[in-house]
Amino acid sequence: MLTFSCCVAGLICAVTPSDAGRIQPSDEHPRYWQYQERTVMLLGGSEKDSLFQIPHLEAHLDEMRAVGANYIRNTMSDRKAIGYETWRVAQLPDGRYDLDTWNEAYWERFENLLEWTEARDIIVQIEVWDRFDYSTDNWLGHPYNPKNNVNYTHEESGLAAEYPDHPGRNQQPFFFTTPNQRNNTVILPYQQRFVDRMLSHTLRYAHVLYCMDNETSGEEEWATYWAGYIRDRAKEAGRQVCITEMWDDWDLKAERHARTLDHPERYDFADVSQNNQKTGQEHWDNFQWTRAHIAAQPRPLNTVKTYGADGGRFYDSQEGVERWWRHVIGGAASARFHRPPSGLGLSDRAKASIVAARKVEAIVPFWELEAANERLSDREENEAYLAAKAGEAYVLYFTKGGSVMADLADAPAALRLRWLDISSGEWAGESAVTGGGPVSIEAPDSRGHVAAITE
Repeated sequence: MLTFSCCVAGLICAVTPSDAGRIQPSDEHPRYWQYQERTVMLLGGSEKDSLFQIPHLEAHLDEMRAVGANYIRNTMSDRKAIGYETWRVAQLPDGRYDLDTWNEAYWERFENLLEWTEARDIIVQIEVWDRFDYSTDNWLGHPYNPKNNVNYTHEESGLAAEYPDHPGRNQQPFFFTTPNQRNNTVILPYQQRFVDRMLSHTLRYAHVLYCMDNETSGEEEWATYWAGYIRDRAKEAGRQVCITEMWDDWDLKAERHARTLDHPERYDFADVSQNNQKTGQEHWDNFQWTRAHIAAQPRPLNTVKTYGADGGRFYDSQEGVERWWRHVIGGAASARFHRPPSGLGLSDRAKASIVAARKVEAIVPFWELEAANERLSDREENEAYLAAKAGEAYVLYFTKGGSVMADLADAPAALRLRWLDISSGEWAGESAVTGGGPVSIEAPDSRGHVAAITE
């Protein structure tokens, strides 16, 4: 492919001659994504947040592709959570860090991630900042902590040696540096330098989405600044990019989410992963409220983190699977299982759901469906969820078995019902259904199943 050079804040990067084929909202189905000129459903599950740091990355990406996964989350983190991670800046012989000198091993790993995901058509959603990196124990050894670097003191930077409280309390001055906040002219240049280096890699690729933060409760000005900064740098490089912010509030109706939902001129999509703190019918209803809220200017709603795994903090594996499927059936543009222990990652159960969803998609693409629970009757709360392409196709999800009445009055008389067992990803039977009116549909057993109903 022909390339030319562009300059991003003094860093030379090669970019493709145009943005043709880039990841962007679909021209035909703007609630979903388009990549390489076709609408795509983003599905995933992986074992770590800062995925570029794992030593077996290529094998893990191959494992994803084998089951139909095409979507990962990558936090630009370097905390030493497991031990094989490496810092983004160089460490000196005395143990301190020099923020003016890069650790090229970190950036080589990041470049590998971008290259290897592009080769496999896997979309990368980056989170530029993660508040958990800059508080509690993670902050104690962080290079930006003044006691750990040769570049500034506590007095010069305004940064303390410890921030022991949960980052949700938003006490860390690191997240108040921008001009319309505290205008910290010591720290902000180092933050800009980091983002510039990141962009010198990512702007060479067309399969990257940008999220400013991980579940932030920070000030709006922080997110606005970095969204504008990245968009401006992309424009300088002849690129267009898709940007969002991820707010911490579990209620999607909360005022903070309006900062994203109500500003399509600033944010090309919304990540509503924190809805995955909700369960059951409320989880479905809140997501449907959000879809309706942006109906006048529809755009993708991503869920890059689906919580729920046995032994984790956010409900069990059953709830994790249900959350993932409710979003898929309900019209999310992406659905990814969160990493263990808080999510199912790329476990066998996660793989089975991804395989099953791809089989449904092969029959009727999700972007052709609309949530249609109003067609269901004789339904218990959280028993079943329906999406429909009116008069043509219907996808019915049973969380734990059961039976419902489905209004298929607009459907042809002769219909084919095919069951998918989402615990295995395998087909689980087929029968004939008569359309033209209400139809009683009963799941094969108490495991989760999806029915694909077509002509």
